[in-house]
Amino acid sequence: MPGSGRLLPSAAMTDSVYVGNAGQDAALDQGWLLGHFKDASDPRRSDDVEIKWGVHPQGDERVRWVTGEERTALLVLISGRFRVELPGRSVLLAEQGDYVVWGRGVDHSWFAEEESVVLTVRWPSVPGYKVTGRTVPG
Repeated sequence: MPGSGRLLPSAAMTDSVYVGNAGQDAALDQGWLLGHFKDASDPRRSDDVEIKWGVHPQGDERVRWVTGEERTALLVLISGRFRVELPGRSVLLAEQGDYVVWGRGVDHSWFAEEESVVLTVRWPSVPGYKVTGRTVPG
């Protein structure tokens, strides 16, 4: 059953498998499916990588720029129009599959020009970047 978030023991009974639905599970943790912030017993816990299924209403934007970035990031557009702001450059992801990658030390922000779904992969998974609140015109 997709989205049930159930843990299934492996044949060896030493590992676990998580079965879920990105859209449903993302709603539970601000879009984040995998990373250092998951419980130690959760197979989605990782200090190596973070994965986010970001669902953004039109007009949604990051509350403030990320500065002092220590990670590498990949953003892939699943649907919509999504703009990533980088120092001196604006990158528009407009067609399904468009993506942008940036490395450590690159400040960034973003803005959803249309309702958008974006898959984000960041590595390594390190604490200190969580921003509470979202800006959506209303």
